[in-house]
Amino acid sequence: MSFKLKFAAVFILCASLFGVAAFAQEPGEKGALGERLDQLLIEQMTVTQAADEGLRLFTTPFNKIDGYGDGPLDPVDTVDPGGRPTLQGNGTLLRINGLDAQACFECHTLVSNATIPATLGVGGAGGSNSNAIIMPSEAIDVADLIDLDGEAGFNGRFANPPFMFGVGGVELVGLEMTAELQALKAQAIASPGTPVALVAKGVEFGSITADTFGSVDTSLVEGVDDDLVIRPFGRKGEFATTRDFDLGAMRFHFGMEPVEEVGENIDHDGDGVINEITVGEISALSVFLSTLRRPEQDRLDAEGVQGEALFATMGCSDCHMPALDTETKNLPLRFPQVATSPFENIYKAVDLTRPPMRFPRNSDGGVRVQMFSDLKRHDMGDGLAEDFALMTPEQNREFITAKLWGVADSGPWLHDGRALTISDAILAHGGEAQSARDQFEGLAAADRESVLSFLRALRTPSPEPARNNPRVIRSLGNDAASGAHTINRR
Repeated sequence: MSFKLKFAAVFILCASLFGVAAFAQEPGEKGALGERLDQLLIEQMTVTQAADEGLRLFTTPFNKIDGYGDGPLDPVDTVDPGGRPTLQGNGTLLRINGLDAQACFECHTLVSNATIPATLGVGGAGGSNSNAIIMPSEAIDVADLIDLDGEAGFNGRFANPPFMFGVGGVELVGLEMTAELQALKAQAIASPGTPVALVAKGVEFGSITADTFGSVDTSLVEGVDDDLVIRPFGRKGEFATTRDFDLGAMRFHFGMEPVEEVGENIDHDGDGVINEITVGEISALSVFLSTLRRPEQDRLDAEGVQGEALFATMGCSDCHMPALDTETKNLPLRFPQVATSPFENIYKAVDLTRPPMRFPRNSDGGVRVQMFSDLKRHDMGDGLAEDFALMTPEQNREFITAKLWGVADSGPWLHDGRALTISDAILAHGGEAQSARDQFEGLAAADRESVLSFLRALRTPSPEPARNNPRVIRSLGNDAASGAHTINRR
């Protein structure tokens, strides 16, 4: 056994016997989570009550007594959550590859970066300082010593946090699209040898053909995984629901291990804490996020109207579809979730037409979600391609169509925040968007200004007043209610 492995083994033994379990035994200190929530309690609450609990969790700064951080270093896997190294060597912060914040709120605070000072609020986007560096397996070439090409190369992902407004409507659209695609898959299996076009809410995803044994050929599927599940969250289209996103974020950013993934009363990461995030707490977060207000569109002046027309003429709206309609107004929240069966195991439904969401009704009894996206992955060219070791070159070039609602307020732009102006973001497009990008570049100055005028009418919602709920607004020292205020943006 090498010296490094011997040292790691001794460290793990000592930490398990002495240091790690002590995190939960600090006299005079306590965890920040407060009263714990189980799933039955969330199911018995009203939507408003559950959302308040989710707000509390979204803004709670977790500490080691709660289970923050990983346990002892895992010499077999030092990259995945559970046994990562840390900068201080005490299991607290890593910064590169997670363990980079204490609360969700830390990276989701910018309601508008178009105002000076910036408008802050719960559920907003993150500035450049909040970018996450995800799972690099090699050292970052900070000094650019390898090839002196001006790029500090690394093979992970670099991601800028998006805002969370309107995600309830986005999730409902995705669930209904998944249901449509699953029905088309069943149709293909019932008609062996007959190609079936995959079209959901007017968006084309290629085609499939089944053989007589029920095996489905997915070689012509495009813009969605072979399981035909729409995943509208994450810049690469990785998460079907906010619950899916929360499960991954808890482990990556905080080292807080969800019970539904590691098991009840299981100390999976060996940090001396069990049941770090319960099923009910993840459910409360889902309810809170689902009830955030949707982005808005300001009234267009003549210049903005012209810009909207140009936006369509250039082909931008082919992918940034202005609106998608649902067939129901009720977002189903489910546990356990079955990805291919999106209306199973519903424990609570959120009426998206009610305040604060206020999605407009459509003529089919559902809602209109004006997000400017088709929820499909597209090849965006070499210029935006990532160098993530866990993905193929083709996958590194693909991104789900960015939702443009709120784009006026959500800078910096693009998946990694590299664009500091909206024009920079448009001009960085390539691949399937090359033609639209070239047309924008070729516009007369006045026409480019018109397009930007239209896009700057797509705004985030103004911050909600703080909820005067002592279970939400409390002191970490004594649980007493404290005052709070909000900033009016415009």
